[in-house]
Amino acid sequence: MPYHKDKQQAFQAAQQGFTDVQNTVNELVLDGGSYGSQLSHLRNEVNEAYQQIENALEVASDTQKEQLQKFKSDLGSIVSEVNGEQ
Repeated sequence: MPYHKDKQQAFQAAQQGFTDVQNTVNELVLDGGSYGSQLSHLRNEVNEAYQQIENALEVASDTQKEQLQKFKSDLGSIVSEVNGEQ
């Protein structure tokens, strides 16, 4: 697989991981029913997204690195926000 394709796939995986976290947060806010279970799911999504971002950063272009760092920062904000709501 060409190097460029690896970079793109790694970036897309990180982007999807970040989107998954955002979706999980939205579900958490909209449905307060099984909060503990949802929170556990969110933690797993966040951990997976962080790992995907770290993997993508290893091969990312400069432009991708900027976006990945923003994803990472936004994840930190999401975690802080959720922890504040507990």
